[in-house]
Amino acid sequence: MLEENNTASAMATLIIITGMSGAGKSLAVRSLEDLGFFCVDNLPPVLIPKFAELIEQSKGKIAKVALVIDLRGREFFTALSESLNYIKDHFTIHCEILFLEATDSVLVQRYKETRRRHPLAPEGMPLDGIRLERKMLEELKSSATVVLDTSSMKPGQLKDKIISRFSHLESNTLSVNVTSFGFKYGIPIDADLIFDVRFLPNPHYVDSLRPHTGQDSDVYDYVMKWPETQAFLTKLLDMLHFLIPQYRKEGKSQVIIGIGCTGGKHRSVAIAEYLGKMLGASETETVSVSHRDSERDRH
Repeated sequence: MLEENNTASAMATLIIITGMSGAGKSLAVRSLEDLGFFCVDNLPPVLIPKFAELIEQSKGKIAKVALVIDLRGREFFTALSESLNYIKDHFTIHCEILFLEATDSVLVQRYKETRRRHPLAPEGMPLDGIRLERKMLEELKSSATVVLDTSSMKPGQLKDKIISRFSHLESNTLSVNVTSFGFKYGIPIDADLIFDVRFLPNPHYVDSLRPHTGQDSDVYDYVMKWPETQAFLTKLLDMLHFLIPQYRKEGKSQVIIGIGCTGGKHRSVAIAEYLGKMLGASETETVSVSHRDSERDRH
């Protein structure tokens, strides 16, 4: 991927969609179509350079393209890295690899619900196919520019993630996503920065606040009223105001900031909401806020 991000908006953009079967590639394609991408499903990797030629010859008429590459074309799969290197050396096209991931248990459940067979498990034992596919895709995953774990995402949440991640390509702004989460549900694997706010006083132990989230004014005010909260936010904002321009300078197009507390319901939500307001005041980046786990214990 070219490092000069400030020229990315003038280039054609090519996104390779790949990852685990059942992790959401079909939804990713539809989401990118909504952003105006021309999408092609299951294109053999050996044809990617030819497709790149067509993009350049279109003189801007085909500016945003997404290609789905998966194990249905596994006989061509080893040619993918070779094709991408060729594009990097011969074309002025901004390339990204979107890799969709999910846990084994979630993928097995999805296959059971849809009654589909895994492409690498024709005998109907999806777990064996999933494990083999994960091993085959390990190297590709390490070279991906974007990795999204869809295990706990609803379709609408995945669509929002993809739109948030790739809508910036039409401008020179940096996309910043602040997401709250609960440590007991695992750390978000796509986060660039993780901050632990479990040291702050916990609204969970206040009976009147326990049922609510950090988006409710009473909980938000409770989290914000403590001197240690204000001291932490002062230091955190100072660091983020330093880091974000550095990421932009290095060609990064998105920064995901994870804010975690125990359950992802009170403290992390309030802090994420605050950061979204403060960082959103800048004209040099677009800021979105999401809450991964805030509704898990709502009832």
